[in-house]
Amino acid sequence: MRDVANALGVSSMTVSRALRRDTSVAPDTRAAVLKAVAALGYVPDQTAGSLSSRRSRFVAALIPSLNNPHFSETAQALSTEFEARGLQLLLGYTNYDAVKEEALVTAMLRRKPEAIVLTNDGHTKATRAMLHRAKIPVFEMWDLPKKPIGRSVGFSNTQAMHDFVRALAEKGYRRIVFLGERDDEGTRGAARRAGYLAAIAELGLEPRLSNIIRPPATMSDGAAGLDLVLSEWPDSDLIICVSDPLAFGVIMACRSRAISVPETLAVAGFGDFEVARVSHPGITTVSIDAHAIGQRTAQAVLDALADRTSAREPRNLILPIQITMRESA
Repeated sequence: MRDVANALGVSSMTVSRALRRDTSVAPDTRAAVLKAVAALGYVPDQTAGSLSSRRSRFVAALIPSLNNPHFSETAQALSTEFEARGLQLLLGYTNYDAVKEEALVTAMLRRKPEAIVLTNDGHTKATRAMLHRAKIPVFEMWDLPKKPIGRSVGFSNTQAMHDFVRALAEKGYRRIVFLGERDDEGTRGAARRAGYLAAIAELGLEPRLSNIIRPPATMSDGAAGLDLVLSEWPDSDLIICVSDPLAFGVIMACRSRAISVPETLAVAGFGDFEVARVSHPGITTVSIDAHAIGQRTAQAVLDALADRTSAREPRNLILPIQITMRESA
């Protein structure tokens, strides 16, 4: 900063204020400072600024996957909202692994984020303990956990699947299989399975569960999933998949075996991914606004940072979902 100040003939404090967008600095002076900063290649030391202000100016966020378009949309919305308020997003991905999440939470808390956002997919006891002790706003998104750590933004995967099964049963389906994932304790997939079981019990129907690989299920798992269903429940009239990519894989496997969808076997997914909209037949699914989840989470974080006295109160922000009927069921 002294180099920039000497180049302009101003004080270091003026440079500091100009970089902080302080209104006491004249617009022409600020423009000159920014031009000199660019010319000299000066990068402000945010760590030093954090020590003096006791604010890191970043929010940590963990998502399960970088190649899942839903989580990409959510992360983009978080970043856009935070940047507009002068905050940066530090992003990590867990690969649906609670142990990896624990290591990432440990690493991020060492950097003193102002808040932390996690995708609710089950947490280790150590992760929950660290976050309870962190004394910063903690937000879980994409589900409404029974025991929230802090606040949550999203919807009940259990209730969404329950309502989905009931809606499909009204179409006349009775031999309904849930095709999900194994080793998914505490995940959103497990919550969807619980919703399926609750609805099936209410309807007095036979529960039919088929579990394939551990999360996340992909399009490539569709053929193995269809084999499993047909070997266990050959008379099934509907397969509800834990996600749209898996549903698309099942439909492609049906096509390769000359099984007509939905005439012989109906297929449904969950999430309303792009593949559900472009698939032929289009995939019946539960539609979720991934961008809205990120946007509302960011807004809730910003509200909590503005009112730190209530930042730790458990509270759920419930966002709507929509059942979207298409040709596959």
